[in-house]
Amino acid sequence: MDELKKEFSNGEITIVFQPRKCYHSERCIKGLPEVFNVENTPWIDVSGAASDKIVSQVKKCPSGALTYYLNSEVEGDKVCATVEVLEDGPYLVKGCIKMEDLQGKVSIKKGPFALCRCGKSGNKPYCDSSHRE
Repeated sequence: MDELKKEFSNGEITIVFQPRKCYHSERCIKGLPEVFNVENTPWIDVSGAASDKIVSQVKKCPSGALTYYLNSEVEGDKVCATVEVLEDGPYLVKGCIKMEDLQGKVSIKKGPFALCRCGKSGNKPYCDSSHRE
């Protein structure tokens, strides 16, 4: 089943909320009520505080239901990158991508870097050339 995600942006940062991960510790609400308020719809108002304060509070989310990325690291709503398939090797990523790990944490990664294609890397999802052995 696809994980439900909602995004809220102030133009500088985007907060990503995954409600199924939230176990309602209320840290967000108590820590920054001018941004996180369940009485409002939507309950996240990214214009309620400075971006650095929002980032600081999002980092305190114990469940990982709240994450963020900087919009300056992507071009508009698009993530711009090229992927080159190397013969008998990894995928070489050039540019900037939005990457989500197995736990659903979203991060922005800037290339160049190599992603494992064979599944033998000891540093997945990145290639460490283990396929040569």
